[in-house]
Amino acid sequence: MGKERDLKLESYDISENRYRELKYFCKQYREKQSLLGAVTELSSPRFECTGTGNKIVDRTADTALKRVQLQRDIEMIEQAAMEADKEIKQYIISNVVDGIAYEYLQVPTGRRKFYESRKIFFTILSAKKGN
Repeated sequence: MGKERDLKLESYDISENRYRELKYFCKQYREKQSLLGAVTELSSPRFECTGTGNKIVDRTADTALKRVQLQRDIEMIEQAAMEADKEIKQYIISNVVDGIAYEYLQVPTGRRKFYESRKIFFTILSAKKGN
């Protein structure tokens, strides 16, 4: 597939750097899905002695927090795609996450509408992600 070009979203109040941040956040979607499935370690808290003090390490709580963050990121991307256009949500996700070009997706809508929905997706994602 060809080289991906950056979208110009200044008219949507998204700078070039912000767009790249969102783009690479989306590129981590599959990785986050895999990690979510793999992060299942449950154990009891353990007491750790260090040179500067003692602390309790609760791996179960750490695992739960990691799972919550991964799930929140995944849902943020999915929800933004749904809000942008619920009928082509999966096509938007395939495009922004996997880099599959419109021509290979067999989207049940026109090219112009697809790319407009993708721009709206990034606008919604930017608002959801904050910062």
